[in-house]
Amino acid sequence: MSLQEIDVHEAKKKLESENPPFLLDVREPFEHEFANIEGQVIPLGELPDRISELETHKNDEIIVYCRSGSRSAEACRLLEGNGFTNVKNLSGGILAWSDEIDPEIPQY
Repeated sequence: MSLQEIDVHEAKKKLESENPPFLLDVREPFEHEFANIEGQVIPLGELPDRISELETHKNDEIIVYCRSGSRSAEACRLLEGNGFTNVKNLSGGILAWSDEIDPEIPQY
């Protein structure tokens, strides 16, 4: 299964829509505190043990993000492998969001 990607502009539109997707941040809590676009935080390293927390979103659209897009890509593959049907990786992660959408979000 090929990884579905979503760019920051499309993601922003969806997140501002009437029926926004579920947003999952797979970075560490300290990273989320420093810079985020909301979402539930489950660090990638904890995701295999905490995947049950996301069961209610199994068929929902889920946008997964991290700093640059590589951890979130890994998380997307893990979710898809566990039966999640509509998972998208935020291309470029929070760095792209800061560059293209909201320069107020600090980069690190």
